[in-house]
Amino acid sequence: MTIRDGDRAGAPVRQSWWDAVLAVLGLFLPVDCVGCGRADRALCTVCRCTLAAAPRRVRLVAGVRLDAAFEYTGLVRTMLLELKLRGRVDLAGPLGARFGGLVRAALADAGPGVVLLRVPPSRRGARRRGFDPVVLLAARGGVRRSRALSRVPERGRSPSAGGRAAGHGGQKERSAVERVAATVGTLSVTGVSGRAVVVVDDVVTTGVTMAEAVRAVRAAGGRVVRCVAVASVDD
Repeated sequence: MTIRDGDRAGAPVRQSWWDAVLAVLGLFLPVDCVGCGRADRALCTVCRCTLAAAPRRVRLVAGVRLDAAFEYTGLVRTMLLELKLRGRVDLAGPLGARFGGLVRAALADAGPGVVLLRVPPSRRGARRRGFDPVVLLAARGGVRRSRALSRVPERGRSPSAGGRAAGHGGQKERSAVERVAATVGTLSVTGVSGRAVVVVDDVVTTGVTMAEAVRAVRAAGGRVVRCVAVASVDD
């Protein structure tokens, strides 16, 4: 691509104009950079460059390739926690851009008829936030159509799948075996028989929840061809 002299001259002008707009907005809607605390920016230029340079992750979950837009560490971890716990939706754009690109690439590789499924948030998290982070982040990345897997009520699970029998307390208090036992059978899906599926989630840590999503799709006759996440913990 050829860059004309006018383009070179116009870029600094446009950037200066945008910086001026943000400075004025900062007077009425004060905000500090989530990365370094610099005033008047949700994410300053320096931290945006840091985010752009952050590495991606590729791993296997239940025998399926998982593409993660970022490693779940440092600035990325802080941004996702601010988004999910404090409702900082102004951070969704920088995170969602790379995530959306990976989702679109996975859908293109899968070909026509592919189904895009997302792991649903916990009911408690959904009530607290009032929005689904995966939907928001995907939309910021240009992906606006997806279906959510369904959460199976505890009373509808088989005795060996999840529930209180797998141990008490939250995930942090459970052993690795108990986490798996507490997750198996918690998700379900319909309408994917004989179809290729891409599964998306925001953060993958142990991979247990994503593996459960893969199991649910396979149980319904579908075939998961790719998993995509915003961030993944180094396994």
